[in-house]
Amino acid sequence: MTQQPETESPEGPGSPADQENWQLFRGNGQRRTVPIPEAPPWRRFATPENDDTEGEATRSNAAQSRAHYVIGREETDVVNAAIHLRRPLLVTGHPGTGKSSLAAAIAHELDLGPVLRWPVNSRSTLQDALYRYDAIGRLQEGNLERGPGDLGPGIGSFLRLGPVGTAFVAEERPRVLLVDELDKGDIDLPNDLLTVFEEGTFEIPELSRLPEDQAEVDVLTADPHQTAKVRRGMVRCTEFPLVVITSNGERDFPPAFRRRCLPLHLGDPDEARLREIVEGHLGPEALADAGDLVMAFLAQRTVGELATDQLLNAVFLRRGGVRLDADGLLKTVLHRLNADG
Repeated sequence: MTQQPETESPEGPGSPADQENWQLFRGNGQRRTVPIPEAPPWRRFATPENDDTEGEATRSNAAQSRAHYVIGREETDVVNAAIHLRRPLLVTGHPGTGKSSLAAAIAHELDLGPVLRWPVNSRSTLQDALYRYDAIGRLQEGNLERGPGDLGPGIGSFLRLGPVGTAFVAEERPRVLLVDELDKGDIDLPNDLLTVFEEGTFEIPELSRLPEDQAEVDVLTADPHQTAKVRRGMVRCTEFPLVVITSNGERDFPPAFRRRCLPLHLGDPDEARLREIVEGHLGPEALADAGDLVMAFLAQRTVGELATDQLLNAVFLRRGGVRLDADGLLKTVLHRLNADG
């Protein structure tokens, strides 16, 4: 017998039928074909066939999330100061306060294209963020047999600018560059990055050594299927990028680096801002049914660090039919983010 798709009960969210829909996985070993529910707006991705353009639905969901970024007037003043002064923003705050999302919100509101993102870890180097050269691939390509007049792909096909390098490509309008969790990188990385930010240019030696007839080379960029012209091996920005550097406060940065950045601390949102965030992401209907979740979240946040997106997860689950009490539902999705959790 063919199983019919399950639908929401007319009794409303939290009815026995909705609880049945919620229990997709039952742990009883019985194979069933059930409809998979729609993902939260912040967890929807492009399909492979639409990857080049993200897909209309994915773009719409992502744009909606960025459009509802909640930030106070004092914080926007700091952002605007950084834009006018062409200085990097050094954004600090607890995990989940919206540090990384700020870059996407700026890019969306000012129509500056996709964010160029550099996630920093302990192995990150500035070299990789500027460009990568596939010398082995070029050598292998050069050893292939070719017909008369077939010179094969040029050096630009084996060189790709990284997110920082792409941000410094000469364009009429600046790009938004997110340097995410810089405090996780090597101790010398901030000063290395500062040198490039101060000079607004960097050299690609593999290109600067080319003969005069190859003074201008098209190279790949961090943007899919896009190229940029590099002349005499030098990449120079005409408009300094809008740089958002995030830090979780795991270590301090050198004074020279901090002096050249504008500091912005994003505090934990209060009750009013939490309600605004929930409504912005999930709609007023979700907010109307989430008052106890917001209050329970605030009570638990005083014990250990919690992220705002954990509250959004709890509200989304409730909208899907989970009718645990506030403490029980939050216990499902909340976990302390500090070392003691």
